[in-house]
Amino acid sequence: MSRKGVGLAAFDRSRLTSAQFASHGSTLRTTDAQALETQLSVFRSLLQQFAQTHAKDIRSNPSFRAQFARMCAAIGVDPLASSSSSSSSGGGSSSMWAQLLGRTVNDFYFELAVRVVEVCGATRGENGGLIGVREVRERVQRGRMEGAPEVTDDDVLRAVATLRPLGSSHCVINVGNRAYVRSVPKELNTDQSAVLEAAQVLGYVSVSMLMVNLRWARARALTAVEDLLGEGMLWVDKQAPEWEYWSPGFMLDVDGATAAGVGG
Repeated sequence: MSRKGVGLAAFDRSRLTSAQFASHGSTLRTTDAQALETQLSVFRSLLQQFAQTHAKDIRSNPSFRAQFARMCAAIGVDPLASSSSSSSSGGGSSSMWAQLLGRTVNDFYFELAVRVVEVCGATRGENGGLIGVREVRERVQRGRMEGAPEVTDDDVLRAVATLRPLGSSHCVINVGNRAYVRSVPKELNTDQSAVLEAAQVLGYVSVSMLMVNLRWARARALTAVEDLLGEGMLWVDKQAPEWEYWSPGFMLDVDGATAAGVGG
């Protein structure tokens, strides 16, 4: 009987020790979380001071603005969301960005998002709803008043991101080494993405090129290019010995470069 009692006592001590370890672990996690929150609070305070000191540069200098946005992202601060939420929250810490930046940065991206949507709508007949970020930026910049802040590709990306909470179909996708704004809800499948990436090299593809370089069957290559052609994301040149399927973005880039050369 005594041996059985020792076993029960040992079991009770083991259970008590486990509970103590669990309690100690919980205390450590709470302490670490509090320390991390304190550090983030300090970082946010320093970031607010930085924004207050350099507000003019943030508004006017696109490179500076991009660096500022990256600093915010590094500590989980979204100045756009914080500023936009201030109107409904009625003040508090969320309105600090609006106070520091006068909502100018906020308005800049929202107004830019409107222009991006306008450019996508105006060019959808040319590109099927898939337009390069660089082309969007150039078109937006051409339509801005003299003296307006310069727009960068990074600004366009952030402007498109502001449309996400609205349930907009506009989003940024990467095809090869280029970023595009897609303004139609249609998702590109793997074959279509591969065709668009191949078209970035020469500006066009043909069925035989896809068959040789991607080792596709003729039916697969033909299906992919015809799907993109039907969506307006490729244009066809029927005057070539073999039909060539051209990227509208590439053709517009060439036309723009030619016009710049003639103008220079």
